[in-house]
Parts: sequence; C-alpha cells; structure tokens
Amino acid sequence: MIRMALAVAAGGVLGTLIRFGVASWVSTHWPRHFYLATLGVNLLGCLLIGYLYASFLVRPEISPELRGGLIIGFLGALTTFSSFSLDGLRLLESGQFSTTFGYIGISVFGGLLAAWAGLALGRL
Repeated sequence: MIRMALAVAAGGVLGTLIRFGVASWVSTHWPRHFYLATLGVNLLGCLLIGYLYASFLVRPEISPELRGGLIIGFLGALTTFSSFSLDGLRLLESGQFSTTFGYIGISVFGGLLAAWAGLALGRL
C-alpha cells in the first residue's frame, strides 16, 4: 500500500509540473486562448490513457505500482475535468458562444477519439 501511494504521488508531481509548464507556456504565447492548455493536456491525456491501458492488457507483468503511478498519479494530475469545466464557463461568460461549443465539442469528441487512437496504438 505504501509503495502504491508513493508511486501515485510521484506520478502526480510529474503530471502537475508538466501541466503547470504547459499552462505557463500557453499564457505567455497565446493569453487570449487560455483554454488551449487545458484542451491540449486533456487530449494528450486521453491518448496516453488509451495507449497505457492497451499496453497493460498485453503486459500483465507490469507492476501495479507503475500502473497506478502512471494512470492515477501522472494522468490524474495532468488532466483535470474541473479545469475544462471552468474554462468552458469562462468562455460562456465572455460571450464567446461558438468558441465555447467548439472547445467543448473538440474536448469531448477529440478526447474519445484520442483515447481510441491510444488504445489502437497500444494493441499494435
């Protein structure tokens, strides 16, 4: 149990730092498009979770700690639905209706497509 907790914590630290870096970079280069950071990490996270899930299915020897560290810790910290929800609300509040629905649509359907692509890649 302690090893799993440490693996999840280590993955969480890494995911959080990468998310922070992406958000900082986007806000420096495209401040008007703040939502791109959340969109990017969510799509990447969906691709990675599909790929990792497929990899774990065919490689049962991978330790539960590594699985938990990557999926629960790293991806859990990298992608957050709460940020996605807040970004969508901020876009709605600013009256950017077409951007809001585009962002939500790409996030949801793009996330499903990215997870499917990751799963397919992992099964190769």
